[in-house]
Amino acid sequence: MPTRRDLIINADDLGFAPGVNRGIVEVHEAGSLSSASMMVNTPAFLEAAALVRERVPTLGVGLHFNLIVGRPLASVPTLANPRTGDFYPLAELSRRALLGRVSAADVRRECDAQLAALSAAGVAPTHIDSHRHTHALPGILPAVVASAVANGVRIVRRPLDRPSFDDPVASVKMLALRAAWRRASRALASDERALLARSPTFRGIALQSAPDIEYRLLRLLDHLPAGPTEIMLHPGYDDPVLAAQDPYRHEREREVAALCSAGVRERLTRGDIRLVTFRDLV
Repeated sequence: MPTRRDLIINADDLGFAPGVNRGIVEVHEAGSLSSASMMVNTPAFLEAAALVRERVPTLGVGLHFNLIVGRPLASVPTLANPRTGDFYPLAELSRRALLGRVSAADVRRECDAQLAALSAAGVAPTHIDSHRHTHALPGILPAVVASAVANGVRIVRRPLDRPSFDDPVASVKMLALRAAWRRASRALASDERALLARSPTFRGIALQSAPDIEYRLLRLLDHLPAGPTEIMLHPGYDDPVLAAQDPYRHEREREVAALCSAGVRERLTRGDIRLVTFRDLV
C-alpha cells in the first residue's frame, strides 16, 4: 500500500451565509470535509457557531480572518472607510498595504478581536487563514502571526499553491500571492517564521470555479505530496444573504456536489489518505 498521507480538506467562509453553513455541515457529515474556517463579523456567524457546538463538534474550526467584508469589530482607522465604517474592498486594501498605509497595530487589534469573538462563541480555533488571502499582504502578515502567537494558535495558512501551465488564470493568482508573501515575510522574526513552517502544503486555488472540479479534486487526491496537505474549498448553497455579499455563489453548489460524490467519498476511504484537522498536526 502507498505511504499514507495526512490531509485537511478545509472549507473557507463558514458563517458567511446560512446557505454556506448548510453546505459545509452537509459535506462534513458526508465524511469529505475535516475542517472549516469561520468568519465572525458576517451575518451567519452565530448560526455557524451553534452548528459547530451542537451538530458537528468533530469539525475542526479556525478563524477566517476577514478584512474586506462588512465592518470591523475593533477601532481600526487604516482598515475602514471613515465615511461608511465598512472595511475597504480588496483592491483598496491591497493598494494601501502595498503603499505602507495599513497600520500593523490596527491589524493586530482586529485579529485579536475576531479571535476573541470566536472563543466567546465556544469555538477554540485550530488555525488562522483569511478571506481572499489578505493576510499574505505586506503590513498584514506580521500582525496576524503575532496575534496567532499571542493567542496560542499554532498554524497560519501559507497560501502558496503550485502554478501550472494547465491553469494559466489560477497560476497568475498563485504567482501574485507568492510575490506578496515574499515581500510580507521580510518583516517576520525567526520564531514567527518557525510558526509558519508548521503549515501544511497548500492546494485549492485551481479548484475555484472549475467546471470539472470533481475530476480535479480526484487528481489532487491521487497525487498528494509527502507530508500533510491542506486542500482549500468553498462549498455552500446560494441564498439571498450570500448574494448580497459575494459573487462566488453557484460555484459553491458544484463544490458540494463534488465533495459528496460517490467517487470522492470512495477515494477518501481507500486507506492511503488520513483525513485530519489542523489540531492533529501540532
